[in-house]
Amino acid sequence: MPSPKRKPITTVLRMLAAAALGYAIVLGYLYLNQESLLFHPEPLPADYHFDLDHPGQRVDEVRIPVPDGEIHALHFRQPAARGLVFYLHGNGGNLATWTTNADFYRQQNFDLFMLDYRGYGKSRGRITSEAQLHADVRAAWDTVAPAYAGRPVVVLGRSLGTALATWLARDVRPDLLVLVTPYTSALALARQHYPFVPGALVRYPLRNDTLIGEIASPVLLLHGTADDLTPLEHARTLLALARSPAELQVIAGAGHDDIHGFPAYRQGLATHLQDLSR
Repeated sequence: MPSPKRKPITTVLRMLAAAALGYAIVLGYLYLNQESLLFHPEPLPADYHFDLDHPGQRVDEVRIPVPDGEIHALHFRQPAARGLVFYLHGNGGNLATWTTNADFYRQQNFDLFMLDYRGYGKSRGRITSEAQLHADVRAAWDTVAPAYAGRPVVVLGRSLGTALATWLARDVRPDLLVLVTPYTSALALARQHYPFVPGALVRYPLRNDTLIGEIASPVLLLHGTADDLTPLEHARTLLALARSPAELQVIAGAGHDDIHGFPAYRQGLATHLQDLSR
């Protein structure tokens, strides 16, 4: 007959085993479902019409075949554009929502090329790895960049797109790299929002911090003081890690999603685009 003193120990062991099993289930879910946690695409029907034409500007829909999918992009073109802004957007929405500020680049006389990642907008396929994301971005770059040889080219990443922009800029050396609301890494954000998750389980580390020191291009960072998703400290850390000429413009009162609506943001970006033109 078991001793009564052993019953509490057995109960504690069972509770610990149940907790460990629950923790393992949570970790397994996070590991297998990282795409749904990180990416929030909004698909569009294949026949969706983008009503974006402006007098003197042409908007082309571009389809880029990639393994097991197709990348859809919009190319805003002007007759005598000074250069190109290659734009990598954040983790939600699609080109219908991200092109609301496209007229800003027309006013600066820069063409604009924006792409949707797999599963976003009219892009087909699904995101399965960080390496695939980088390969898709490079395929889009190789499609459009050769037409702008001899003119200034800017790689601009916003939020999620900042790590993709940094990776691309390391290899192609644009005239300017712009990082809007950047993060040091998705790994750091995971530790911030899910501190109980081991870093080894993060399949999309998206490291800005380890790459920015390899960038040879000038870097402009734009970040708001009211950003509660990626705090301003992320941008300050990246500024300290940069080895090429780098500048951080802090936009007072701007949050993560509304920074483009602040005059200081538009003026700061416009100044750098015009400096490239000169």
